[in-house]
Amino acid sequence: MSLQIPHHDINLEPSMSKPPDFNRQSVLMHTERGFKSEVISIVPLTTQEKLFHIRICDPCERENFTFLPGQFVMLELPGCGEVPISISSSTSNKEFIALCVRKVGKVTGMLHRLKQGAIVGIRGPFGTHFPMEKMVGYNILLIAGGLGIVPLRSPIYWTKEHRSDYKDITVMYGAKEPGQILFDYQFEEWRKIYGLKMLTIVQEAGENWNGRVGLITELFKEVTIDPDNTFAIVCGPPVMFKFVCGHLSNLGLPRQRMFVSLERRMHCGMGKCCRCNVGSTFTCLDGPVFDYWTVMNLKEAI
Repeated sequence: MSLQIPHHDINLEPSMSKPPDFNRQSVLMHTERGFKSEVISIVPLTTQEKLFHIRICDPCERENFTFLPGQFVMLELPGCGEVPISISSSTSNKEFIALCVRKVGKVTGMLHRLKQGAIVGIRGPFGTHFPMEKMVGYNILLIAGGLGIVPLRSPIYWTKEHRSDYKDITVMYGAKEPGQILFDYQFEEWRKIYGLKMLTIVQEAGENWNGRVGLITELFKEVTIDPDNTFAIVCGPPVMFKFVCGHLSNLGLPRQRMFVSLERRMHCGMGKCCRCNVGSTFTCLDGPVFDYWTVMNLKEAI
């Protein structure tokens, strides 16, 4: 007597009828999947940074691609290599992904030579995100130094689209000199339309600079902080975390309500190269977003 095995069509499984969730590795191995994409525009920001607007070519993949503020993607230039780049656009934008690239090496140097219409690849999204849902009903401090304003653009867009969920929102941004300030063309829009308080400062003033001069911690003199009703997100050079988060801690803000991004440690995005590990922690898998209490307990994290 032969055993008859009934035919089973996996395409009829309930899970197959749902669009893939790009934030769950159990559903989709996004570390292995790449998306053919096109550079639809390039905006020069400074002599070292350019903003790339990149569109996933396949309409279905483009519609299903989702990410959360603070996550990053691997940007690949075929035949050259790939680099981790923080996503710097709105989570609701389905037309393109904004990636700000600083020219610092071979791959980023080649990316800076691209023209509109170039084909690239992206993988991701990767990493943890800023817990915007935990911040509902609180004041939010968004503090950036230098290139740190790039990953903060996603939370800024998020708060604009969910403005009624949050109380006062303050952006504090510091740069070394006026020529290194990024996205200054958006600052007035953020103030008037997004309802944010925008404060900027530079360490070295130029001839045409009439704004504040000094370290970013000087901006705290212009902000009233209620430590019981405030969350903070801090992005920038790791050395900045000690001073900014230390100042916030002295004001009474709990370290569990301060979030920092260690995106500068990113390399492969998959925990394979071990370049981002701090002790037994892989910042590309367990981060890049951590609360500051966790970072304080990660030896050599900053």
